[in-house]
Amino acid sequence: MKRLAWATDVHLNFLSDEAVEVFACTLAAASPDALLLTGDIAEAPTVEGYLRVLGERLRRPIYFVLGNHDFYRGSIAEVRGRMAALTRSSDWLRWLAAAGVVELTPDTGLVGHDGWGDGRLGTGIDSPVLLNDFVFIEELAWLDPPERFRRLAALGDEAAAHFREVLPGALERFPRVLALTHVPPFRESCRYEGRVSADDYLPHFACQAVGEALLEAMLARPDRDLTVLCGHTHSEGYVEVLPNLRVYTGAARYGQPALQPEVQVA
Repeated sequence: MKRLAWATDVHLNFLSDEAVEVFACTLAAASPDALLLTGDIAEAPTVEGYLRVLGERLRRPIYFVLGNHDFYRGSIAEVRGRMAALTRSSDWLRWLAAAGVVELTPDTGLVGHDGWGDGRLGTGIDSPVLLNDFVFIEELAWLDPPERFRRLAALGDEAAAHFREVLPGALERFPRVLALTHVPPFRESCRYEGRVSADDYLPHFACQAVGEALLEAMLARPDRDLTVLCGHTHSEGYVEVLPNLRVYTGAARYGQPALQPEVQVA
């Protein structure tokens, strides 16, 4: 049995250096076998540094995906390049979008991708909601709505393609698979204050493309089991999409990073 700590939307750039150290010590004191991070760790200029601090303090594997905030004040392409290099050079840090299939135990595999709100659910392009993504992320800044939604759809499709590539192999190797992504992959898993997010917010807080990819994989393998961990909405949620597919959405508060319930894998 392995004990995995899980945290999401920790936004460490909102903390003082001392508070980051306290959080890192809290993680170390929990003595998990590994740490799972489901995105929004910091912002583009600082995310690598914070990850290195967590790795040095915890000195256990840290498996992570990125959230939209991790690209703020930077470029998606540039941050991804740095995360891929970090995965290659670090003893502890593993960005799952570049790590493929990870063996946690002989019976449990791990996969993941950042995901993105792909603009397809809810009111879609008619949503009046404007995120800071559309100001602070180079590839999404100051676009007109048609071009913005084309790029959001492309980002969602990219994430779905990753899961279509790695998940079948993971399900072939392992009876149980754990998947990390930042953005909830189903309408029902996109929660806000105890209920499904409003239609105007769903385009930006759920990824329909990833949900479709996960459904395809698990309908094809009813003999296998998939658990998905995600964040992004800052609100707790749980949904059983299929008997062999369930999604947990983690709660979070700015300035108060916390651990989610422990994940145990056999």
